[in-house]
Amino acid sequence: MTDNTLFLRQAETDDVSALKQLLDRCYRQAKGWTNEADLVSGIRITDSELASIIADPKHYIFVYPKTDTGNRDGEETGELLGCIGVDMKDNADKSYAYIGMFAVHPKLQGQGVGHQILQAAETFAGRHLHSHNQPIRLIMSILSHRPELLAYYERRGYQLTGVSMPFPADGNNGEPKRQDLHLLELEKIVSE
Repeated sequence: MTDNTLFLRQAETDDVSALKQLLDRCYRQAKGWTNEADLVSGIRITDSELASIIADPKHYIFVYPKTDTGNRDGEETGELLGCIGVDMKDNADKSYAYIGMFAVHPKLQGQGVGHQILQAAETFAGRHLHSHNQPIRLIMSILSHRPELLAYYERRGYQLTGVSMPFPADGNNGEPKRQDLHLLELEKIVSE
């Protein structure tokens, strides 16, 4: 895949259904190497949560739309091939971006698409956060019991922070299949 092939745009309200479908496919179905099907069942996110995030001016969701030509100038088909969320936390004492909802269609995994999407999100965050004479940080959470995913992010400069949170028990993001499931926080400094 070349840099000219992959293109991202900001998600719109009309993308909610396609986004939910992509996220459920990538996280909850046993396809691709990034799925969580063995660890979590049920929904990944609700339509209303997605609509709320899209409407939030500090939270960006970028999508990689499928087109009829496979190029930027093609007509969008309505299907999404990838996405990533960048939630800006920019205040007087520190700046960071929370990276989440990162997904690549299982058929495209292992082809460099995820690397390009993640790199674009990191560049966006680095350009739009203010340093306040502090390092700009990127934060994300991954599920425990996913050593291959941890290794993927470590190769891209992320490190465990030591912060661990129990998987949410509210049912809004699925039901854990193990009692010892946690979210592990990762961090990457993008500028100083």
